[in-house]
Amino acid sequence: MQAKVALDKQLPATVARLTKVSKIYGDGILQVKALDQLDLEIDKGDYLAVMGASGSGKSTAMNILGCLDRPSLGTYELNGQNLKNLDDDQLADLRSKELGFVFQQFHLLQEATAIE
Repeated sequence: MQAKVALDKQLPATVARLTKVSKIYGDGILQVKALDQLDLEIDKGDYLAVMGASGSGKSTAMNILGCLDRPSLGTYELNGQNLKNLDDDQLADLRSKELGFVFQQFHLLQEATAIE
């Protein structure tokens, strides 16, 4: 039991932290802020429900949390690591090791079997 407690102490309590995250699409007069300075902390063991009206930024926030999209402004830290300067390959590696997805749509390949 002691070894497990020591291991838990090494892990950050906050797993994901968004600080003043904004996502802006377009530019000039056509600029749309999908997120406007979102602050969010997700601690180890938390359960989270993301709810809101259509167009309120739920999917945008989830895409940023899942490293599928990058914030226009602000910072995203995952397990204490700032993700700002990671390239696409590094983000893909991070997704494969640190994140899991359950999509609303199954996104299955019709030509493949479940085993494949």
